[in-house]
Amino acid sequence: MLVLHDFLDSGNGYKVRLTLAHLGIPYRLVEQDILTGATRTAGFLKKNPNGRIPTLELEDGTCLAESNAITYYLARDTRLWPQDKLEQAQTLQWMFFEQYSHEPYIAVLRAWKHVGFGVTPERLARVPELEKRGYAALDVMESHLKGRRCFVGERFGLADIALYAYTHVAEEGGFELARYPAIRGWLAGVAAQPGHVPITFRPPVGKTGPAAAE
Repeated sequence: MLVLHDFLDSGNGYKVRLTLAHLGIPYRLVEQDILTGATRTAGFLKKNPNGRIPTLELEDGTCLAESNAITYYLARDTRLWPQDKLEQAQTLQWMFFEQYSHEPYIAVLRAWKHVGFGVTPERLARVPELEKRGYAALDVMESHLKGRRCFVGERFGLADIALYAYTHVAEEGGFELARYPAIRGWLAGVAAQPGHVPITFRPPVGKTGPAAAE
């Protein structure tokens, strides 16, 4: 069985958990408290020398890191990964956008304000710039989503999962989503997808998906 090392408040980890849920893949969740340095121990660093979650441990003991790489590994050749070559590239485009132009600002502010990392005086000085860049990413998303239900090819897939993870909790970092009707409509559509689970979902051993949450 797959073993996912994760921290439930992590949007990056949620991408993997949401992908697993949509595909109905059973896995065992091992929670790692990143607030107390659990991923910096010698034992964990053997699994992922970068000392971060999520880390997916495969059946043969191989460990795979980086959320978007993990979701690709899980979703390739499934309904979450497009068949069209251009749509594959567009999916990667949005996944790279998420990690470069979205997550470093929206996720970081949420981590400081909500998850427990705290807003130190040094961090407080950085808040305006992170807000500016976070809103810039949301502006790009809003513009793209006008008249669309999904990010790529009008079909729910990995690009939606990648961007949903931190966008749906952006208000926990102080971002106002009320000004983005297209984003809010898209968020509702993602949450209504069969197989959807919330970020707080903790599957029983060997189970995943909505049935396990009942």
